[in-house]
Amino acid sequence: MGFVDDLAGAIYDILKFFIWAISYLVAGAIIVAVPMYLTVWMIGLFQ
Repeated sequence: MGFVDDLAGAIYDILKFFIWAISYLVAGAIIVAVPMYLTVWMIGLFQ
């Protein structure tokens, strides 16, 4: 059972890392994209 527990722990750590990385990537994209979109939209209103 030790091997199965170690394997399950390794899979859990890998999946947790990918979910953590993807969530930070999405949050960063939202933080950058929303103000940039609003800025371009406001500039478009004045043209």
